[in-house]
Amino acid sequence: MSASFFDLSGKTAVVTGCNTGLGQGMALGLAAAGCNIVAVNRRAPEETQRRVEALGVGFLAVDADLASTAPIDDILAQAEARFGGADILVNNAGIIRRADSLEFTEQDWDEVLDVNLKSLFFLSQAFARACIDGQRRGKIINIASMLSFQGGIRVPSYTASKSGVLGLTRLMANEWAARGINVNAIAPGYMATNNTEALRHDPERSREILGRIPAGRWGGPEDLAGAAVFLASSASDYVHGHTLAVDGGWLAR
Repeated sequence: MSASFFDLSGKTAVVTGCNTGLGQGMALGLAAAGCNIVAVNRRAPEETQRRVEALGVGFLAVDADLASTAPIDDILAQAEARFGGADILVNNAGIIRRADSLEFTEQDWDEVLDVNLKSLFFLSQAFARACIDGQRRGKIINIASMLSFQGGIRVPSYTASKSGVLGLTRLMANEWAARGINVNAIAPGYMATNNTEALRHDPERSREILGRIPAGRWGGPEDLAGAAVFLASSASDYVHGHTLAVDGGWLAR
């Protein structure tokens, strides 16, 4: 297999939630492979834009809140107007709410499911329709979680949503593989991001977590870049419905 299998020159990726953290790491990885980036965020992704443009590819920032499906048509319309359409969709945007299951509220349930599962599905649906109508091959990369495989504690709606992401990844692959669209997912392990800052600064919890990771370290946003490039490129053309754990071996322990 030659390096050209991983070349994304001339391709365009819509990446949701990429102003910081894991989404930024994947956007930078795709850009380094030659891919234009349509960055969908609630806040201006200034650092991501600077770093992507420094790699010599195109960048478009789209201001959108995926708490509802309302922005979906506009996201794809802007990608079409600027780059002639999108070839890759990375569904990274997500939120989490923490509380004991006995105290968990309907609002916290709905808010998480709306972003993490409902908008993910309908954005994927709109992207797939555009690819099929344009007779263009498409790649969808959903961001799952360790909690797609495990139950977790105090995050019932997050666990439900990420379990749903794994299931939807398989369903969409079943329906769309024959239409030229690959649907796969990445399940990040324990990553050094803003979301895990409290855990990393808790000596006891950090020690417990690191003790279960065979790699012996927290992951970083850059650790997802290669997986994203693989699933976005022609190297993965016969990979459908798979959820790739990038976890330092957490699930193997």
